[in-house]
Amino acid sequence: MKKLSLVFLFLLFTSVSLSAQGLEGINLTDAVTGKAINIQSQVKGKGLVLIFHSLACPFAKLYEARLIALRSKYQSQGFTFILVNPEVSGSEEDKTTLRNYIDQSDINMPYLIDENQTLSKFYKITKIPEVVLITPGSTGNTISYRGAIDNNPQAETAVSAKHLDRAMDSLLKGEAPSPGQARAVGCNLRTY
Repeated sequence: MKKLSLVFLFLLFTSVSLSAQGLEGINLTDAVTGKAINIQSQVKGKGLVLIFHSLACPFAKLYEARLIALRSKYQSQGFTFILVNPEVSGSEEDKTTLRNYIDQSDINMPYLIDENQTLSKFYKITKIPEVVLITPGSTGNTISYRGAIDNNPQAETAVSAKHLDRAMDSLLKGEAPSPGQARAVGCNLRTY
């Protein structure tokens, strides 16, 4: 019983210290500019849309046109869009590959390298692509939506529920997104 209590106290302390760290302690390198970006500083305006992405995942490729359309529609309305790749290193070769992808795909948003999967673990990301919509508030940041972009990763023409669109539209109306979560479907995130 004593060992169980010690394990529980350790887990409680660990979870409190992780949540205390928060986003302000997470800085990731942008493959496009080479600069370190503090995630907390990007939570502004109407919100930050983090899209966990990988060039090795075919589902991510299927979402390219939809990501461009989302950025085009909502960026001017106060949302910031950032791609996050938790499956690459910070090597110059990986940076060049990601930079070339951004240039060739016209996605035109920062592409952060989550080399140690710090941000992915912070948000418990399990699929690629998976999104987290973070909104600023008077009491701190809130995850307003997380999960799938829509309900059909394979065929854009067969989409019947645009989860992320609906969440951002709700926020623009001053309402809380409902549902606040939809199960992401795609490639399993390779954890290290």
